[in-house]
Amino acid sequence: MPKQKTHRAARKRFKWSKRGKLYHHMSNYFHKNVKKRSKSKRQARQAKELTGGQAKVIKKMIGKK
Repeated sequence: MPKQKTHRAARKRFKWSKRGKLYHHMSNYFHKNVKKRSKSKRQARQAKELTGGQAKVIKKMIGKK
Protein backbone atom coordinates (compact mmCIF):
# COMPACT_ATOMS: atom_id res chain seq x y z
CA MET A 1 0.00 0.00 0.00
CA PRO A 2 1.47 3.41 -0.92
CA LYS A 3 2.27 6.05 1.68
CA GLN A 4 -0.18 8.84 2.45
CA LYS A 5 0.86 12.09 0.78
CA THR A 6 0.98 15.25 2.86
CA HIS A 7 -1.77 17.78 2.13
CA ARG A 8 0.41 20.78 1.24
CA ALA A 9 -2.24 23.46 1.93
CA ALA A 10 -2.83 22.06 5.43
CA ARG A 11 0.91 21.83 6.04
CA LYS A 12 1.30 25.56 5.39
CA ARG A 13 -1.59 26.57 7.68
CA PHE A 14 -0.97 24.39 10.72
CA LYS A 15 2.18 23.90 12.80
CA TRP A 16 3.23 21.20 15.26
CA SER A 17 4.44 22.11 18.73
CA LYS A 18 7.34 20.32 20.42
CA ARG A 19 4.87 18.28 22.47
CA GLY A 20 2.82 17.18 19.46
CA LYS A 21 -0.05 19.68 19.57
CA LEU A 22 -1.39 21.41 16.46
CA TYR A 23 -1.55 25.20 16.29
CA HIS A 24 -3.22 27.60 13.85
CA HIS A 25 -3.52 31.37 13.50
CA MET A 26 -6.81 33.18 13.89
CA SER A 27 -8.61 34.54 10.87
CA ASN A 28 -9.65 38.18 10.25
CA TYR A 29 -6.35 39.69 11.36
CA PHE A 30 -4.84 41.18 8.20
CA HIS A 31 -7.80 43.16 6.89
CA LYS A 32 -9.81 46.14 8.22
CA ASN A 33 -7.98 46.40 11.51
CA VAL A 34 -9.01 50.00 12.23
CA LYS A 35 -12.42 49.12 13.59
CA LYS A 36 -11.27 46.11 15.61
CA ARG A 37 -10.54 46.30 19.32
CA SER A 38 -6.93 46.23 20.49
CA LYS A 39 -7.67 43.16 22.58
CA SER A 40 -8.95 41.14 19.62
CA LYS A 41 -5.99 42.17 17.45
CA ARG A 42 -3.55 41.25 20.22
CA GLN A 43 -5.18 37.85 20.72
CA ALA A 44 -5.23 37.18 16.98
CA ARG A 45 -1.45 37.50 16.81
CA GLN A 46 -1.02 34.46 19.03
CA ALA A 47 -1.32 30.91 17.73
CA LYS A 48 -4.31 28.92 18.99
CA GLU A 49 -4.37 25.22 19.73
CA LEU A 50 -6.47 23.01 17.47
CA THR A 51 -8.55 20.47 19.43
CA GLY A 52 -11.29 17.89 19.02
CA GLY A 53 -12.41 16.36 15.76
CA GLN A 54 -10.76 19.07 13.67
CA ALA A 55 -7.36 18.21 15.11
CA LYS A 56 -7.89 14.53 14.31
CA VAL A 57 -8.67 15.30 10.66
CA ILE A 58 -5.76 17.71 10.21
CA LYS A 59 -3.30 15.30 11.87
CA LYS A 60 -4.32 12.70 9.31
CA MET A 61 -3.81 15.19 6.45
CA ILE A 62 -0.40 16.41 7.64
CA GLY A 63 1.01 13.14 8.91
CA LYS A 64 2.52 12.14 12.21
CA LYS A 65 5.10 14.26 13.96
